[in-house]
Formats: sequence, structure tokens, C-alpha cells
Amino acid sequence: MQTPDQGQTRIVGKGAATAAGPGPDVMAADTLEGDKVYTTDGDDIGKIKDIMLDVRSGRVAYAVLSSGGLLGIGDKLHAIPWSALTLDTDRKCFLLSVSSERIKNAPGFDKDHWPAMADPQWAEPLHEFYGSAPYWSAGDELGLTDPTEELNNPRARDGRH
Repeated sequence: MQTPDQGQTRIVGKGAATAAGPGPDVMAADTLEGDKVYTTDGDDIGKIKDIMLDVRSGRVAYAVLSSGGLLGIGDKLHAIPWSALTLDTDRKCFLLSVSSERIKNAPGFDKDHWPAMADPQWAEPLHEFYGSAPYWSAGDELGLTDPTEELNNPRARDGRH
């Protein structure tokens, strides 16, 4: 089992020992879309719908979990901090260290009303809910930018630095 640095997801299973190609440390995002997500109590709570990138830093920010609904209709979407997930390469799924009951009460959104994912006032409580460090908090040692910089600096928003 890999020990993650702050803000990174964990990988369990045989992984690289049986992988043909670059996986599991480097994978195409669409390879992971549609993977099931299981809670600590073993319940299937949905599938990965999207993987959201922090474009400025080049890091994965969130996985969007689609749960409930039927054939994509009536789904509730959840932004799951990337570091809150564990990739299980043997079972080809993700594990989320929360109970099924907790995910039922998790903050969510619908496909027509996405949250402002770069807004720290939205993101910080979300990371606290899942018990994960914000992905940008590891930015200093990695030379990455804080996503709040753009929100707090109008010149950065306009592309003038």
C-alpha cells in the first residue's frame, strides 16, 4: 500500500505489479470514470461521473460522484475531494472512508446547479466533511498555486500578473 502525501489519493491492490502500461500511478481520467464507489460499510454508493482538474496547478481537485436516480435521471452529485478516495486496483473501484449514512447527508448538487468549486468558502467545509486536507494546502512544497489567489487578486483573474 502506498502512503499518500498530503492531498494525494491512496492506491491499494496489486496495481503496477500486474498493470500493462502506465497504470495505476498515471492513468487517463476517462479510465476511472464510471468506476463504482464503496463506503467503509461496503455499500455501493454510486459511480465516478467526472474528474475535476485544478487547471492552474495541474492537480486533480475532486471526483464527482453520481448517486441515486435511474439511468442518470434524478442523480444527486457529490464533489468528493480526491484525497478522500482510495483506488482499489484489484476490485477496479474506489473506496470512500465514510459510512453510507454519512454520504446520505453529504452536501450535494444537481447537474444544473454546480457549485463554485474554486471558492474556498465552498471547498474548505467540504474537505472538513470528508476529513481530507485541501489539495492546495500541499502547494507550497510542490510549487503549486493556491486557488484562492485568483479569487482574491482581480489582476490574476484578468490574466495580468
